[in-house]
Amino acid sequence: MAGTPTYATPPGFLGVSRRDAAGGIAIAGIPMDIGTTNRAGTRDGPRAIRAASRMLVDGAHPGSWVDPATLPLADVGDFALALGDIPGSLALIEAQAAQVEHLVTLGGEHGVTLPLLRALSKRLGAPLGLLVFDAHVDTWADNFGQAYAHGSVFYHAIREGLVDPRRMIQLGIRSPVQRDVWDWTLGQGVTVVTAQDFHESGPAAVAARVRQVLGAAPCYLSFDIDALDPAFAPGTGTPEIGGLASWQAQAVLRRLGGLDFRGMDVVEVAPAYDQGEITALAAAAIVWEYLCRD
Repeated sequence: MAGTPTYATPPGFLGVSRRDAAGGIAIAGIPMDIGTTNRAGTRDGPRAIRAASRMLVDGAHPGSWVDPATLPLADVGDFALALGDIPGSLALIEAQAAQVEHLVTLGGEHGVTLPLLRALSKRLGAPLGLLVFDAHVDTWADNFGQAYAHGSVFYHAIREGLVDPRRMIQLGIRSPVQRDVWDWTLGQGVTVVTAQDFHESGPAAVAARVRQVLGAAPCYLSFDIDALDPAFAPGTGTPEIGGLASWQAQAVLRRLGGLDFRGMDVVEVAPAYDQGEITALAAAAIVWEYLCRD
């Protein structure tokens, strides 16, 4: 009675049973939510995303015709954290990420992106280009006095030289933000496509802008699930109305083939607020789109 349940898959992402990440792409969960500022619960995100991924195991991508089952995927489980200790957890995450060549991360709060960028930038020896889907700029110097929280991740990434802000583009931004934070972000050279601009321009034009900003050098994808409108992703801690539809995000990702992505994360899935797994499934599908890009 301890086997895989009927009509289900093994517990790894996409049912992957391989655990050795050497020479391939590693899927890792980071169940951290001690730096959230509204509703907590993203520590359960990795488990929910893995469970929802069972919907994506029965064939190839209908656009690229890549079948993830043919890829060198490994699910290495969840990273270790320092309970209640944000700086300690970030250090542990960076050390574990440094051991993986190509890492796809299931969050967890958006704060986990900072140590992932630290590890990858050190490995490459250069700043990265960065594509961010998000409702929030996440360039606050601190969140309610906490320097390393989920709303300050890109402030630190820019200040530490982990990313090249001139090769950084954010899609779906629409939350309240202080004018000085907004001006600082643009002043660093970051390209911001608000949700309204996205809706008015359309996915094809937005994807062309992404390609122009990122260029041919190595880059990274960070997808905060709250980039999607709460109608499509209610299971998150900081929902903002007026966001992207699932198909819009999908349409952009499908137009980014050939870019030199070296890793990605999908973050801020909080299953306690989800309905019918739609948020977890959206997150799993975003990872699937990334894996299946041509």
